[in-house]
Amino acid sequence: MDKQTVFKNAILNGLYSQDYPGHELLTPQLLANNQAGTIWQVVQDELQHCQGFTWAVAFITLDMLVPFKAVMADLADQGITVTILTSDYLGFNRPQVFAELAKIPNLTVKIVDQAGFHAKGYLFDHGNFQTVIIGSANFTRAALLQNVEWALKASSRETAGLTAQVTAQLAELNRHSQPLDATWLQDYRQRWRAPVRPTVTSSKHQQPIKPNQMQRPALAALHELVAAGVHRGLVVSATGTGKTYLGAFAVRSFRPHRFLYLVHREQIAKKSLQSFRRFIGGPASDYGLLTGNRHDRDAKYLFATVQTLSQPATLKQLGPKTLDYILVDEAHRAAAPSYQRVFDHFRPQFWLGMTATPERMDKQDVYALFDYHLAYEIRLKAALDAGMLAPFHYVGIQDYERDGAVITETSDLRYLVADQRVKYILDQMDYYGYCGDQARGLVFCSRQKEARELAVKFSAAGHPAIALTNTDNGARRQSVVHQLESGKIEYIITVDLFNEGVDIPSLNQVVMLRNTQSEVVFIQQLGRGLRKYPGKEYVTVLDFIGNYQNNFLIPLALNHDTSRQVDRARQETLLPPAIGVSTINFRRVAAARILQSLEKVKLDSMHELRQAYQDLRHRLGRVPMLVDFYRYGSVSPLVFAANSRLANYGSFLQKVGEQVELTAGENAVLAFVTKELLNGKRPHELVLLQLLLAAPDHRCGQEQLSAALHERGAYVDSNVLRSIDDILSLAFFDVKAGKKTKRAVYGGQPLVTHPDLVDYAFAPSLAAALKRNALFHRLFEDAVATGLALSKDYDAHQQFTLYRQYDRKDVCRLLNWPLDVSAPMYGYRVGERECPIFITYHKDDDQRRNAIYDNQLQNGQSLRWYTRSPRHRSSPEVQRLLSGKVKIHLFVKRSDAVGKQFYYLGPAKIQPGSAKEEKLGANHKPAVGMNLVLTHPLATRLRRLLFEK
Repeated sequence: MDKQTVFKNAILNGLYSQDYPGHELLTPQLLANNQAGTIWQVVQDELQHCQGFTWAVAFITLDMLVPFKAVMADLADQGITVTILTSDYLGFNRPQVFAELAKIPNLTVKIVDQAGFHAKGYLFDHGNFQTVIIGSANFTRAALLQNVEWALKASSRETAGLTAQVTAQLAELNRHSQPLDATWLQDYRQRWRAPVRPTVTSSKHQQPIKPNQMQRPALAALHELVAAGVHRGLVVSATGTGKTYLGAFAVRSFRPHRFLYLVHREQIAKKSLQSFRRFIGGPASDYGLLTGNRHDRDAKYLFATVQTLSQPATLKQLGPKTLDYILVDEAHRAAAPSYQRVFDHFRPQFWLGMTATPERMDKQDVYALFDYHLAYEIRLKAALDAGMLAPFHYVGIQDYERDGAVITETSDLRYLVADQRVKYILDQMDYYGYCGDQARGLVFCSRQKEARELAVKFSAAGHPAIALTNTDNGARRQSVVHQLESGKIEYIITVDLFNEGVDIPSLNQVVMLRNTQSEVVFIQQLGRGLRKYPGKEYVTVLDFIGNYQNNFLIPLALNHDTSRQVDRARQETLLPPAIGVSTINFRRVAAARILQSLEKVKLDSMHELRQAYQDLRHRLGRVPMLVDFYRYGSVSPLVFAANSRLANYGSFLQKVGEQVELTAGENAVLAFVTKELLNGKRPHELVLLQLLLAAPDHRCGQEQLSAALHERGAYVDSNVLRSIDDILSLAFFDVKAGKKTKRAVYGGQPLVTHPDLVDYAFAPSLAAALKRNALFHRLFEDAVATGLALSKDYDAHQQFTLYRQYDRKDVCRLLNWPLDVSAPMYGYRVGERECPIFITYHKDDDQRRNAIYDNQLQNGQSLRWYTRSPRHRSSPEVQRLLSGKVKIHLFVKRSDAVGKQFYYLGPAKIQPGSAKEEKLGANHKPAVGMNLVLTHPLATRLRRLLFEK
């Protein structure tokens, strides 16, 4: 299909009839901010692939410039220059917005000198076509990420009327504009007045403090624990979500006679006392401190440091039942000996633990200290989505490079503090900027000498900075923090000292100049800047990414991704999602370094699985099952299923030291359910197994199965019912797998019998095993439940779900074929009614046999595909394909490096007249090439993930 026809069809699809083939890039679309995506994602994609752009946008806000600058920096590397036409209309654009725009070297900014300029149009030049986005969205964070906005995206050729009209309008605006320069900006600063915004009249009386959206369910959960007679509970809550006031609400509800608030620093104790008194009220004499300098032991509400309280002499003065409610702040520290002395001594009615990070670096079991009663949990991502924290704009930047040498874990100190690197760091910090009139930044580096030397060089360059390390006492730390808050210095440079327990709400920059050692520490450091503060609209987070082995941890930490799935981590790097109105941005070189790190690490190694298992076991206080991993967002159960060293979850439990006794037959059955069904890509077999497990006699009828499938919205026909029989009788696996058949690998005996096609029943051997071995029953039931939970990710109405992943064996099963013929299938197999085609788009090795097939994505809509060789147009399989009677299913993966899974791109049709016999490879063997046209226009994220280099 030629480009002109593709373009015409795309326009007709959007503006005339959907009967014409659509095109993801070219078909007119209505853009909005919803669960499917945001307007910014479309604008960002256009930016990343354009050859230039001209925008006419009246209003621009500072909070959108950080992610914009990240893209512009990559465009600058490509030599692409662009233009924005904006205005000073109504004084909406702050002077700082223009100052930040002026920092972008490849951007020309023009100020439109026309009264009432209120345009919102984005024109992108792609060389042979242009794309325009016009609607209600200004270039503001709210408009592009959050608000109810509409925008129409349309593409047109250079000769089209729309292109001519938009270009003429832009030219007219350009004639009535002047360049942004220092003179204009100075004048604007002098005459600018902040727009008057509506104010809410406050009442004479102070409004009562009410629980926020995190605190309300947490309080309800704590109330239930107390009512049930439970004596301990843990709340996991991200920094900045109101843990202190949550504690005050809980204490006021409990009404203790004596209360203790236990912390590790006197400064926190003092602030907490003030918050509790402001909320609970009462005379000042009710509130007291038990610290190194104060000993108000008789206070009703006592705020103590663990260093003082844990002293034997102090504990002796307070009886075990003196206190009836104890709140332990930063509860992840409670495994330390000093805290344990406190736990051993007191016998209150209730212990409440609160922490943002229960995962301990020293592997101590925090959950056990609170009897595994996790009352409530809100992590960073959920808190950001709920708007409870200041949004952040994260930018992953490549670290300084000179003569091909990049920062690594072992880089010499002289290289880390070299003048050229310091200048590079300061230039990047200035380019991306911050919210507010002055920088208040926290810089994390890797070594104490580095911190001290960087502070000296930052200060010499006009950015006052002080280094703080663990050698500095509390008084000095407090003094330096005060200097930062008061504006006397711009930066504190430290080495992991401020990971937790430090409250500097005015921080507007967090800079990471070190290797990411753990996800926990990364989130702790990121969280330092996320407390809300008057006038703070966002925090800029700059991460200088060198050639570190642990770079793969960055996308995992940012997205709280504990799935241990490499493909998911790759997507999070190439297509980072927004979190509420926070954005994640990777410069191209930085993203490449993360991907290189991902290729070298084994996220699903036994070491990682053991650690994840122990963490969840600590959290639950019992042996976790696969469904627990699914439920609690820990390692994906699919990782256990895909591990070639594990037959099933029972064998994993044996490896971690649990007592698991299974017969060879029981192991084989569990292996079958785990390897073949647990992925949930078709729920049908799992639904039948669940029905049989629930039935007292382990039997059910075909009508009952059909009804249960209909209830789940799953398709049912004679072919799929026959396929269920083939799968659960193991007949499908009567194919060779090394020295054995696959059927023999799974024990050879059917799981389910279906005599006379009337009633289904567990095979006698399976029924007996389920009755005899309670653990086997539990593991079998767990695998079925987990598979059904995972099946929710797929559309049960149809065989394949668009853009989900399948391997060749999955496809054989879901096409209802009687045998698993995936091994000899290779690139395709022409069945009687359906033909799956598997394409590996980027060939890893040009010498490999399949590299001679150049499957190019043409016009974003069709792929040139080749049959095996030797084949001719007259070959029977080619004739069946060209007849149009065989439905083609197209599956594509990026490269062999990503594994066996292919993305389903939907049905495809052969473009009429495109089939040609061609000679390929060094041997010039004949094959038939043809264009496969996608039925569904390819989504942007899949195009970028699969086809772009």
